[in-house]
Amino acid sequence: MFSFFRKKAPAAEPVSSPPPPSSPSSASPASTAVPEPAVETPPEPPRELPRDGWLARLKQGLRKTGSGIAQVFTGTRIDEALYEELEGALLGADTGVAATQALLADLKRRVKDSKASEPAAVKALLADALAELLAPLERALVVGPSKPTVIMVAGVNGAGKTTSIGKLTRHLANGGCKVLLAAADTFRAAAREQLAVWATRAGPRADDPGTRVEVISQQGGDPAAVSFDAVNAGRARGADVVIADTAGRLPTQAHLMEELRKIKRTIAKAQDGAPHEVLLVVDGNTGQNALAQVKAFDAAIGLTGLIVTKLDGTAKGGVLAAIARWGAEQGRVVPVYFIGVGEQLEDLQTFSAREFAQALLQ
Repeated sequence: MFSFFRKKAPAAEPVSSPPPPSSPSSASPASTAVPEPAVETPPEPPRELPRDGWLARLKQGLRKTGSGIAQVFTGTRIDEALYEELEGALLGADTGVAATQALLADLKRRVKDSKASEPAAVKALLADALAELLAPLERALVVGPSKPTVIMVAGVNGAGKTTSIGKLTRHLANGGCKVLLAAADTFRAAAREQLAVWATRAGPRADDPGTRVEVISQQGGDPAAVSFDAVNAGRARGADVVIADTAGRLPTQAHLMEELRKIKRTIAKAQDGAPHEVLLVVDGNTGQNALAQVKAFDAAIGLTGLIVTKLDGTAKGGVLAAIARWGAEQGRVVPVYFIGVGEQLEDLQTFSAREFAQALLQ
């Protein structure tokens, strides 16, 4: 689901051919052919990890959320009692009132149109309705139109922000990208060391030393200044991607949210159009509070994407439906680029609405 693009090299201005020499003896070094300008070779497609193993982990990770919903369909009748029980299960999974009402209305329409007569068939139709609701959240993270592509990452304390950055770096390195990490969490002990450990795990690829990962930091320094220096260093060193890891904070902490705005403004001064992505890492365990975080951070810094972590430890995975419904209501969807169901590098994968719906309602 990654998309890696680079701008094509600008077309070289036509060079007029020198007039043919009158004789071989009149030839001079100035008449030698002008070499064609080098054209940048597009990067190879990203090397995605096998999806079969991921789907098994996703099903296992969503078992806590899905078990309560799946139990609704163990009966033999399709009646109002089934829909009431389903409503309670969806609300219990933190799907939210608006998304739950939308799903039930869509499901009833599908049941009527298909003339379904068995609860098992209704379950399959619910998977279709959920996949359609979540589909707008499914979008590829595009890297390459600007070099470096600058990604700013925010989140509350304990959401798995730095760990997710490490896993994201692994995806980028697998796609042939050279990554520079900015440790803008300058006051947390061992923040730089944690990033450095992930950088070591993520790259370089054995077959491409150019995919190495570097870390820029300044213990106790100004986070905005560190981010500014990192963007400039990324440009100077030919990095494909610069990722700024900001300090965890609660959206209710006004002075810290203002610091985030300052970091974003400072990054924009370092490179026109940056940051190109503003990502929020949210803990799936927090349920409806995750939606509140999305709303608050989006209002403060204008989110472009989400990473939802720790879905394997929660029965509240329905919050993705709540996020999708909120996006539909406001007319601007904040996509979910990645979801995580474990601690391993491969446990963070691109989000697929169909995979998620099927794994949830297995």
